[in-house]
Amino acid sequence: MSLFSERSGKALLVIDVQVDVVADAHERGTVVDNINSLVEKARHSDVPVVWVQHNDAWMTIGSPEWQLVPELEPLPGEPLVNKQYRSSFESTELESVLADLDVAQLIVTGAQTNNCIRHTIHAALERGYDVTLVEDAHTTSDFEWDNGIVTAASIIDEQNASLQQYELPGRTCTIVPAAEAFGS
Repeated sequence: MSLFSERSGKALLVIDVQVDVVADAHERGTVVDNINSLVEKARHSDVPVVWVQHNDAWMTIGSPEWQLVPELEPLPGEPLVNKQYRSSFESTELESVLADLDVAQLIVTGAQTNNCIRHTIHAALERGYDVTLVEDAHTTSDFEWDNGIVTAASIIDEQNASLQQYELPGRTCTIVPAAEAFGS
């Protein structure tokens, strides 16, 4: 349904599944396996895979911490977007990459749920994209807040619940498990 009447394609967006970002992430192995499976399905279905990597002072481009996890390997020609903000759209070429690929719908996976996943999804919806969040293919880490621990599991559950059947005029966000992201 998106706001892009001239576009009809979809893309799998893999956000920040980098060595340092997911080092202590909740259910890291399962999530990375799910993302890897989605990458394979996307490629088999001729759906473009777009890779996003965060960089900043603690994780500079080319450093060991900045690298994608070794279980995931982009193919030559698959777009790689470098970013410095929580939104994968902010001050990046992501929008032009998606326009060149005829994308109107994003299938979102990656890390960190409460930061880059959340902000990218909202930015995508605000720009007119339909979004599918793969509920078991995004992760984050526990963190301390207000003298307590906020658990990654609660963050992931909250994100999945808050985006369930989320709609804006002319676009939607849906939540699906990895097994259903490209049909059953």
